Amino acid sequence: MFHIVLVEPEIPQNTGNIARTCAATGSVLHLVKPLGFDISETAVRRAGLDYWQYVDVRVHENLEECLRSLGGMPCFFFTTKAEKCYADARYPAECALIFGKETKGLEEELLIGHREGCVRIPMVEKRRSLNLSNSVAIAIYEALRQNAFEGLEQKGALHRLKW
Repeated sequence: MFHIVLVEPEIPQNTGNIARTCAATGSVLHLVKPLGFDISETAVRRAGLDYWQYVDVRVHENLEECLRSLGGMPCFFFTTKAEKCYADARYPAECALIFGKETKGLEEELLIGHREGCVRIPMVEKRRSLNLSNSVAIAIYEALRQNAFEGLEQKGALHRLKW
């Protein structure tokens, strides 16, 4: 099982897209406060997030609490500052993929303390970053690919069409 950790997410649409990706992949979604939006049942229903019930969402007061809850599992910190490419990392079947807030990313002190777990998604030089929900999708599907998409249906409806 994979864990997606969003540290202080600010944009509700990004988190909604990421929640949908978590629902589709069976990943746990960890949200680290403060959140830039409301995730109450009323707010989720008003936003039309009909898949929210399929997401295991865990809210944490701070990152330290979140990391403790992960019980020492391998963690990968996604940042534009890393040397190692995300595709060169080896993701075990249970690990956490950690992403920072949209406007600032992850704190430098955190990255320095976890240098061996820092990875980046390559982009054209002098570009700030990718959209957070796109970055999460890239990362989780690489981790799933490395684990043979275990637990996911790999045959679509197209095989049932009469040719």
